[in-house]
Amino acid sequence: MFYQPDQGHGLPHNPFSAIVSPRPIGWISTRGADGVDNLAPYSFFNAVAYEPPQVMFASTSAKDDRGDTKDSVANIRETGVFTVNIVEYGMRDAMNRTSRAWPCDVDEFTDAGLEKGQCQTIDCAYVAAGPAALECKLTQIVKLAGAANFVVFGEVTGVHLRDDCLINGRFDVTRYAPLARLGYSDYTAVRDVFGMIRPGDTSP
Repeated sequence: MFYQPDQGHGLPHNPFSAIVSPRPIGWISTRGADGVDNLAPYSFFNAVAYEPPQVMFASTSAKDDRGDTKDSVANIRETGVFTVNIVEYGMRDAMNRTSRAWPCDVDEFTDAGLEKGQCQTIDCAYVAAGPAALECKLTQIVKLAGAANFVVFGEVTGVHLRDDCLINGRFDVTRYAPLARLGYSDYTAVRDVFGMIRPGDTSP
């Protein structure tokens, strides 16, 4: 089949997110100017540069108590910082609970029973038991076409790695099985990996 998005797809559910998958999940923690911590997952997320290391995530909906966006973007507008927590398979239920559009005064760490760690380079919390966390300073927020579509870019200023995930000097994703988003309500976990050397690359 072929369809043009602006003319509809004619299917029971939108296939777009199933086509662009699997997608890593950025579990974004922020702290508002009022000191309330927030934690929410975003599957429009990725790393975008090495030097300096930079990441992005996109927020695509809004809440009545936040105007044109959600808690994460609203808090980042106020403070200029955020943390990307990496989601492991074992934390899938906690991650899913934090996806609900709770009122802005709800601390999702507390609600989901997650221990907080305090970031070292920014004023923000992170998921203490997670396999990795990236402390980030905002570089820019870009408004995309659509009522509530914003892309947040940040430079990574601090990196937390759980010790049991470091094997022979490498961060080994098979030690924690990162969770990824598929389409609809489907997810997957990375458990199998294989290597390929690019032509002309002599590095191991």
